[in-house]
Amino acid sequence: MTVLKQLPKGAGRGVAFVVLVLALALAFALAEPRFLTHASLSGIARHMAANGLAALGLTFVVIVRKFDLSIAGVAAFTGMSMGAVIAAGYPLWLAIVVGIMLGAAIGGLSGFAISKAGFPDIVTTIAIGSVCAGMAFLYTGGRSIFQNFFQSGITDLNDARFLGISVSLWFLLLTYGIAWLVMHRTRTGLAFYATGENPTAAHFSGIATRKFIGSAYVICAIFTVLAVLLILAESGNAETNKGANLMMPAYAGVFLGAAIMGGTSVISTFAGILLITMLLDGFSLMGVPYYYSDGVVSLILLLGVIAFSDTIRTWAGGFKLFTSKTKRTGSVSGGQA
Repeated sequence: MTVLKQLPKGAGRGVAFVVLVLALALAFALAEPRFLTHASLSGIARHMAANGLAALGLTFVVIVRKFDLSIAGVAAFTGMSMGAVIAAGYPLWLAIVVGIMLGAAIGGLSGFAISKAGFPDIVTTIAIGSVCAGMAFLYTGGRSIFQNFFQSGITDLNDARFLGISVSLWFLLLTYGIAWLVMHRTRTGLAFYATGENPTAAHFSGIATRKFIGSAYVICAIFTVLAVLLILAESGNAETNKGANLMMPAYAGVFLGAAIMGGTSVISTFAGILLITMLLDGFSLMGVPYYYSDGVVSLILLLGVIAFSDTIRTWAGGFKLFTSKTKRTGSVSGGQA
């Protein structure tokens, strides 16, 4: 207990997270010995890269206290767009640029509608995501695109290694490192947090809150494009359902990490997405049907939202205060009697 008291503030949550990761790894290793093999850990690293990028973009939106439900639609449309550019024989870098530009435009549209026009974030992003998902069928009518994929070099993004570790994981660590510096060591990051905590006070403090809300949606869309790019690199083709499973792990990672680490941040999202990816890959390795694993992730998301909800915490605090007053009143009445 004395050692725990001497730990820096927040270190206890970090220790608890490490213990949770080790316990989860041990449980899966006992249930399925292949979980800790090099092939399995490499798969977890690849899947964590895609899920982690989508979750990182979503983190910016959640920090400004908004939601983005267009992730799956954005992933489908931009993924098929990049696939179409590759199939047409253009270089990979051009396909990536086209995907990022389309993602930024879609995110900018969502951000403008929500921050400037005052549209509700949930309804707006559902509508834009649905339109994007429909537009993904325009290229081939729903058929997959695989022409020129191997010649373009996109699969090298999945196979490349540096120091024995997947390049996609190095890229994930680099982006998280840059995001951490921006969000926790610059005024820009403070402005994002201030916009989410109290937009009125932030506005009168000189912060362009609408600009930061709009920027959060652009960032989220761009990271969604990068996430689906890694998925295309792994599969070697583009389909309309690529990226369809990005949104649920992203939300679960953000809110689970926030619940564990005590608030939304780049570090908490990394922690949450690591746990979620371990769960999904562990269940897959054990042969658990996808609808069960999706149900577990959905339950984790629900519990994370409940734990992180200001309304729930306020209600719990009020209930605790009420019960404590009741106990004090009862004890006083008993003493007077």
